[in-house]
Amino acid sequence: MAETLKLHLQFGGGAELLFDRIKKREIELPALNKYLPDSNKDKWTIRELLLWIKDNLLRERPELFLQGESIRPGILVLINDADWELYGELDYELQNKDNIMFISTLHGG
Repeated sequence: MAETLKLHLQFGGGAELLFDRIKKREIELPALNKYLPDSNKDKWTIRELLLWIKDNLLRERPELFLQGESIRPGILVLINDADWELYGELDYELQNKDNIMFISTLHGG
């Protein structure tokens, strides 16, 4: 298994405001057992990615992005341009060079 996992992350629809207004990021995740030594898993899933995003990228108001261990309702998650529900949501095992997009559908008025 590869030591690192490279992903493309995108934030839109206002979600980028929580991430220093940066809409696109290329990230490299370490081996999962290095990031979560107590984990009995060997593959990154969206669930672990959200923890990593919270710890490393999220700059403000985590309650606007996360709810519990998942994404807050009103944020659309796309994996390689398809709704994450088609992939098993939190349990999807990330693949090298996946494109993960988070789009907020909530707008103030």
